[in-house]
Amino acid sequence: MTLDLTFVRSQFPAFRQPTLEGSRHFENAGGSYACRHTIERLTRFYTQTKLQPYPHYAAGQAGGAQMQDARERLAGLLNVQTEELHAGPSTTQNVYVLARAFRAGWREGDEIIVTDQDHEANIGAWRRLADTGIVVREWSADQHTGQLDPAALDALLTERTRLVAFTHCSNVVAHHNPVAAITAKVRAAGARSVVDGVAYAPHGLPDVTALGADVYLFSAYKTYGPHQGVMVVRQAVMDTLANQSHDFNDGVLSKRLVPAGPDHAQVAALGGVADYLHALHDHHFPDDASPAERGRRTHQLMEAHERALLAPLLERLAAHPAARVLGPTDAAHRAPTVACDTTKAPESLARALAERGIMAAWGHFYAPRILRRMGVDPNRGVLRLSFTHYTSHEDVQALIDALDAVL
Repeated sequence: MTLDLTFVRSQFPAFRQPTLEGSRHFENAGGSYACRHTIERLTRFYTQTKLQPYPHYAAGQAGGAQMQDARERLAGLLNVQTEELHAGPSTTQNVYVLARAFRAGWREGDEIIVTDQDHEANIGAWRRLADTGIVVREWSADQHTGQLDPAALDALLTERTRLVAFTHCSNVVAHHNPVAAITAKVRAAGARSVVDGVAYAPHGLPDVTALGADVYLFSAYKTYGPHQGVMVVRQAVMDTLANQSHDFNDGVLSKRLVPAGPDHAQVAALGGVADYLHALHDHHFPDDASPAERGRRTHQLMEAHERALLAPLLERLAAHPAARVLGPTDAAHRAPTVACDTTKAPESLARALAERGIMAAWGHFYAPRILRRMGVDPNRGVLRLSFTHYTSHEDVQALIDALDAVL
């Protein structure tokens, strides 16, 4: 099955905006365009039900129903139970709250493992627990490839390991880590796994049950949705976590990890992500399928299209003497997020690309540890080029031509 790009782009209002005409979006790792379904849901909530949800009056019940529907539809695509899905202001804040909830059940001297490959959102809060008596061990990436070796985790796991936090896919190296194998290893050691899917989920929502993650996180504004962090916490784990909300919310699972309460409108708008993926499925597949199967099929559609676009870009950059691609140069083993260590200053390259209609970015992208590990000064940063399934072959060719001109 081939992705119908005309249909895909028709679902994103950004492609019809005069202000964006002539621009090509290659900073999707920082935030994707919103699909029309998200915009429509957000508009509907703000115009029809922008009041306290769930009371007995009709507008309040309608607002609550929109929020519940969003959770149910998104949870179905992720293959988890509705009550296991939580929404918060951002992934960074979700991890901060999660770290506090886990810490309440641990003792001084207990151990956790983090990597130096991750975005700071998934490791900063865990590393700070060292100030509370928790022993923090680091799982280091290879200094040349930037990849994590699952075998190296064995020497770090002990009887006191309580949690392992790692990324599904680095927002710089972009290599797909073997999540299911790693979570199985962690589970066998009697510990919990927290997987950061922020850089992976924009390229297809994962089957969280198949991955075996105890906690899985991603950012909806990078998956065509509103600015919310989505967090799946499996029921067996949730039952062990300390309540981080008001005392009277202790028995309400959807509220226990949201101290300030949810953003009602944005939770309702999360359903737009699910609406879009269902529409994408129904346009390409004539038969009905379960929500989880729909998630898998749309994931495969996106991935196949993205890999076909990524291969020529990687080939060109891998052969260019003025750029070093961080991570694998095989499109089959990475996300379409390409960070380059360049001979010219990355900032000047990003500016030069912008003059040619290419929206790209430079910096350390909240991942300074892996850059240092690979010999890159985080202050100088890297040039990052990232796209998703609504990107066209013409977009990528324009990017390659622009890179040839500026590098």
